[in-house]
Parts: sequence; C-alpha cells; structure tokens
Amino acid sequence: MIIKDITTCIEEIAPLNYAEGFDNVGLLVGDYNTIVTGVLVTLDTLENIVDEAIEKNCNLIVSFHPIIFSGLKKINGKNYVERVILKAIKNDIAIYAIHTALDNSIIGVNAKICEVLGLQNNKILIPQKNTIKKLTTYAPKESAEEVRLELFKAGAGNIGNYDNCSFNTEGFGTYRGNENSNPTVGEKGKLHKEKETFISVIFEKHKEQQILAALFQAHPYEEVAYDIVPLDNINQEIGIGMIGELSEEKNEQEFLNFLKKRMNAKGLRHSKLLNKKIKKVAVLGGSGSFAIENAIRANADIYVTSDIKYHEFYKAENKIIIADIGHYESEQFTKNLLVDILTKKFPNFAIILSQKNTNPIYYL
Repeated sequence: MIIKDITTCIEEIAPLNYAEGFDNVGLLVGDYNTIVTGVLVTLDTLENIVDEAIEKNCNLIVSFHPIIFSGLKKINGKNYVERVILKAIKNDIAIYAIHTALDNSIIGVNAKICEVLGLQNNKILIPQKNTIKKLTTYAPKESAEEVRLELFKAGAGNIGNYDNCSFNTEGFGTYRGNENSNPTVGEKGKLHKEKETFISVIFEKHKEQQILAALFQAHPYEEVAYDIVPLDNINQEIGIGMIGELSEEKNEQEFLNFLKKRMNAKGLRHSKLLNKKIKKVAVLGGSGSFAIENAIRANADIYVTSDIKYHEFYKAENKIIIADIGHYESEQFTKNLLVDILTKKFPNFAIILSQKNTNPIYYL
C-alpha cells in the first residue's frame, strides 16, 4: 500500500477541492508513491507526534490541522513548525493534512459534534456555492452511447445526495443514479457530412479531471471539442457548520452542563442567557465567529463553537446564546473520525490513534 491509497480513501469523503481558499491541505511532506508502514492519526503535528510516529513505526502522519499553514522561506529549526518539518524529513515521515476539506464534509467534523451531542435532523449550516459544473460536447451518433456511459462511470450525470444514497461496508457514500440522473442527449444537424449527438452532463467540481480523462478516452476524435461551465447552485451536501435538534428540549443551564460534559470542556464561555428552552443547536468546530449571523438566521437556540472574541459575544443580540467551548475541545473527536474511516477501509493495516494531547491551552 502506498500513501496515495490512504489519501484517496480520505478524499472520498472530504475532497480537497472543497477546502477553504485560505487553507493548506493535502500531502505537505513526502511522496505519494511511498510504501506505507503504518499511519498515525492526530489533530496536530508537533515534534512529540513525530516522535510517536517513529516509536510506532508509522511513516505517514494524517493530521487534521496543517503544520505548514503559511509560506516558509527558511527551514532552520528556529520555531516549532521548522523543527517538525526537519524531524519528519530526517526520519522519512510523510505528513498529510485534511483540515477544512473535512470541515466541509457532510459526514465530517461537524457531523461528529452532532453525533456526540445526540442531535437529530441535521443539515449543513452554510452550504457551499458553485460546486457543480456542466460539460457539453458532441460525438458521432454511433459513439455517443459509449461516451455517455464512460462519463457516467466517471461520476457525471448524478449528484451525490447523502439522504438518498447507500453506504457500503467501508462507510463511504455511494452515489446511485436514478431516472433523473441520466445525461442529456440530443441530435445535432449534419456536421462534416455525418450526424452528431449532443451530450450534456453535470458533475461535482472535484471530479473534473476524471470526467475529462473519461471523455478523451472514450471519444473517437483526436481533438475533442467540449465546454465546461460552472453552475450557480447551493450544494446542500457540502459546507461548513451544522444545525440539528435535541430529542428533548432542555433548559439553558441544563444544556450548558450537558455540553460541557459531552465535549470534555475544562471551561465554557457563553453570552447572556435568555431564559428559554434549548431545542435547536448550531455547531461549528474550530473558529466560528464568522457564522454567528448564520446560526441566528437558522433560528438556532444556541450556537456552539470556539475562539469567540470579547466584542463578538455582543452579536448574539439577545436572539441566541453563543457558547465557546474551546478550539481543541470542539475538534478533539476529529482524529477518532479519521481512524474509523481508515480502519473500516483498511481493516488489516496499522491505523493508530495518537495518544498525545496536543491542546496548547491549560486551565487553572
């Protein structure tokens, strides 16, 4: 097994194309073709994590947070980032990070928080826009069906819906076509003295390379004429944050105590209590101040996130409770999620959950 096998597995549920533009995801250190001896899964990649990987004979670290976030001009070991990179390279250890690609997965970071809190009827809080594209092309009539089928096999013609899809034994979504998922096919007038068939398909943007590869492979022309345009859509299956409901409503103090216990929070900061019941809960792992207004518009009773600054608590506007449980605490179960995904896909391979607590914050 090589590193690419591991990363492909992860990207089936968290395609890198859906990471936020500011992020740095993918293989940060190493070669995709390296044979893997073992995988260590962690929230952060620190020096002690590299030491743990060495000790446990793991030459691939799968990390939620990227150790390289902004550009490096020198690697001299003068700070913790440079020391990690030097130690990893010296010991032939690869580092892969998934971060906001997993944040934006419908079965990713925020789905895990919902699971821990026992929320139901969950949906994405901020769906991503412009995630679907359309390809149009022409093919000779006698070749059109083959081209169409190859495009369909590559993932065109249907858009994933986790509400209606099957889940295989590995736990990954399997998109299923139906009567509405076939590509559009039509005939064009005579061109070069033969009839051509017009083919139009839609696909998720992260599949563009494989769609084009299938088109070029199946099409009989040496030079294939085609057009790809983005569609103005909001994808309800991809996006950040989630909102769900408790099976039974709780009073505010009861819910805050429940939240602190379930999320293993050492401390919990919150905005003014509003003396109302808690039923609808919005969550966003990591720094989530940017989504306060989204949680209010979604009619959430409480918004659970982290890294809220002093003045940002005022944004509650007596419409919602904002609860800051801590950055590490909001994302701590992410590494368990990744281990579950990888062990189900590779049950007889060394997928190891890091035992190190990488939280840089301590409490009195």
